[in-house]
Amino acid sequence: MNLTGKVAIVTGASSGIGDALAKCLGALGAAVAVNYSSNHEGAEYTVAEITRKGGRAVAIRADVSMAADVERLFHETAKAFGPPSVLVNNAGRYDLDPIDVVTEEAFHREFNLNVLAPILTAQEALKCFPEAGGSIINISSITSENPVFNSALYSASKGALDTLTAALAKELAPRRIRVNAVAPGSTLTDGFYRPGFAGSELEKAVAAVPSVGRLVQTDDIAPLVAFLASDDSARVTGHLAGVLGPLSSENPERRFRRVKNLIVEET
Repeated sequence: MNLTGKVAIVTGASSGIGDALAKCLGALGAAVAVNYSSNHEGAEYTVAEITRKGGRAVAIRADVSMAADVERLFHETAKAFGPPSVLVNNAGRYDLDPIDVVTEEAFHREFNLNVLAPILTAQEALKCFPEAGGSIINISSITSENPVFNSALYSASKGALDTLTAALAKELAPRRIRVNAVAPGSTLTDGFYRPGFAGSELEKAVAAVPSVGRLVQTDDIAPLVAFLASDDSARVTGHLAGVLGPLSSENPERRFRRVKNLIVEET
């Protein structure tokens, strides 16, 4: 996959999955806008890692759940590198609480970042993407179809994102903009450790599933996102692809497993 000449925006790219995605796109030749909301140090580190390997990147602060910030994000990206043609909606949050303690404020925090933000960025992409079109990649979660315990709010927001992906794929096809979603399983990031999942019964249960074998690593996700950003996927839109890690310990190099309409199965 060659992304030379493409300009990509990766939201929430200062750590975890977003950091891995930004570095992968940068390594393949894309100029990358590393978006962050509060973790300036992390974003600058991501930029430094990309540029150290000969890539081009810039850190841009923006709260992507606010229209004015999204407009500025795209403007600053275009000013630095030219018009973007790849948008990766990775920024998100998850609150795992029982339904009886969910508040209105918690609902709006979750849905503003997980659903409203991709709507706002898609709107701005329509204004800024070149006439040749581009690619929007939404980072969803397998919990949209297989919720875990106490994940009603988070799973509902990701289910909404999946539906948004399918709807936008149809709506934006005439404008040559492809829209797809990647749904990782439980992924080892800083966010995974904060709630105390690591070493928990949940981690053991996931790792014990024969078709999974272990929790997903951030580098398991990046190649699929890069594929969807590249011209190799020019005829692919409206799909949800699940990333569950290796299919078995006997075949550790196989990374992608069919969840819905899987686009590619890499071996």
